[in-house]
Amino acid sequence: MDEMRPSSGAAAHLASLFPPGLQAIYGECRRLYPDQANPLQVTAIVKYWLGGPDPLDYISMYRNFGCPGQDIPEHWHYVSLGLSDLYGDNRVHEFTGQEGPSGFGFELTFRLKREAGETAPPTWPAELMQGLARYVFQSENTFCSGDHISWHSPLDNSESRIQHMLLTEDPQMLPVQTPFGHVSFFQIVGVCTEELQAAQQWNGQGILDLLRGVHIAGGPWLITDMRRGENLFDIDPHLQQERVDKGIETDGSNLSGVSAKCAWDDLSRPSEDEDDSRSICIGSQPRRLSDKDTEQIREALRKGLEINSKSVLPPISSQRHSHDRPQSRKDSLESESSAAIVPHELVRTRQLESVHLKFNQESGTLLPLCLRGRLLHGRHFTYKSINGDTAITFVSTGVEGAFATDEHPYAAHGPWLQVTVMHYYYIP
Repeated sequence: MDEMRPSSGAAAHLASLFPPGLQAIYGECRRLYPDQANPLQVTAIVKYWLGGPDPLDYISMYRNFGCPGQDIPEHWHYVSLGLSDLYGDNRVHEFTGQEGPSGFGFELTFRLKREAGETAPPTWPAELMQGLARYVFQSENTFCSGDHISWHSPLDNSESRIQHMLLTEDPQMLPVQTPFGHVSFFQIVGVCTEELQAAQQWNGQGILDLLRGVHIAGGPWLITDMRRGENLFDIDPHLQQERVDKGIETDGSNLSGVSAKCAWDDLSRPSEDEDDSRSICIGSQPRRLSDKDTEQIREALRKGLEINSKSVLPPISSQRHSHDRPQSRKDSLESESSAAIVPHELVRTRQLESVHLKFNQESGTLLPLCLRGRLLHGRHFTYKSINGDTAITFVSTGVEGAFATDEHPYAAHGPWLQVTVMHYYYIP
């Protein structure tokens, strides 16, 4: 349960009472809003580190008067506190030093157009930000500028066409260095379904640039207007062909994978081998991806976002690099059967003769993107099951680190399947 209250954290004479990480973010907010020393805040009554459900300790809400000279409207500006390390005492985040990221290394912001007559900011964006924070804490997947988020519901639970999100750097808030590491500020941008699809097919940064150029679609500061009734391509139909389609043809897509409802069967294995410990089990208790497979897939997805770099899948290693990331929070958030996990180094890579791929409708609609936007440009694309039990990676010829090859196009490492697609199958 959340409550809204005035913040008391901005008073200079009380600064020493606040944790250093919290104080650093407050300082950046005071730089932007020197006349709003006590902004309204939404705060979790029971903090996450005391067993509460909401990871964000606070969401501060400011009134931004825009910039009339740039035709930027007045709006409400929301800033989260809790994805970064506010306290430095390991109550939420493991402290790893000042040189690296603080906690997850970022906080979320959101800019909502102020409606005429509004005297106080709506509080629904705070719950939206809490929902995104829960995803980050539970999955340990961090956000980057240009990421897209398929929400499939109006952000404010109304009848609005704004039902999805893109992420970008906040146009005003600068990264801060805290005693517990650095913190960036990623702004949530509400978008229509057609804009989300264009971002998937091309890239998020390209669509964000288009939105910046259209005042009613966001403008330079990418302000979300929940009453916007037209998508970007309704406003300017030429953008689809002249910018998006040409961008896909030239650049491909930087969407390197998605969480999806997917599964696969090994059709080359006789039915009597179904109990083999190395086979895929698509059943009530499937063998889950190992931590190493999951880390390799995550690294592959990160590599996919590096535009103009050669597509590389990280190698499978039998060494455990536990120092590469903080200790997992997943053990406290998700229950897994230890009997369902096979030690990574005991799983061998198998070449298969034939496979049966299974996708739900939404996942299937991304197959043309996989072929046209990724494989045609020499890259890879991964479907990772939302249940965590399997993954399917399509690779093009020449992707380094792939264990599927032209000679053996179907290969599996435990529950992770790779499929090499020859160039003559690509959809132009």
